[in-house]
Amino acid sequence: MNLKLKRTPGIYVVGFMASGKSTIGRLLAHRLGWSFFDTDDEIEAAERRSIAEIFDTCGEAEFRRIESQIIRQHVNWIEHGRAAVLALGGGAFVEPCNRELLSEHGISVWLDCPFEVVRRRVRQPMNRPLARDAQKFAALYESRREAYALADLRVKIESDDPACALETILSHSLFR
Repeated sequence: MNLKLKRTPGIYVVGFMASGKSTIGRLLAHRLGWSFFDTDDEIEAAERRSIAEIFDTCGEAEFRRIESQIIRQHVNWIEHGRAAVLALGGGAFVEPCNRELLSEHGISVWLDCPFEVVRRRVRQPMNRPLARDAQKFAALYESRREAYALADLRVKIESDDPACALETILSHSLFR
């Protein structure tokens, strides 16, 4: 395994909403024997309300502040030896402070999922505040790709079978 991962055993799964971050991240953690955390689930548990409610009542800026706090908490645990795979919310890696923190404490994996697949998977946009307006949703997808491209590893999602992406990740030289 990569020396960086041995020092700070953190893998951060990034990408646009509905790209498979939680599903693939959970499978990856299981295969590695590591803990798994979904930052969106962590936020909802900490705040005792849904992400949609946080966006609607407090706004995106407050949501991003909470998200960064949750990420820092998990990175701190990883620094202290708790090997983990984190599935990040779609906008987390776009924030430069998060990206810098993550790059210093593990490996980031971008699940590069085609927009048509993302749109098909987001069946109930009301549960996803940033998907409620179709035009803005498409523009957001395009605007985030540049930040995602800064990840350590890019995995093209070419199938709805998460095992395909998992094997692509595990076969990469970063994991040998």
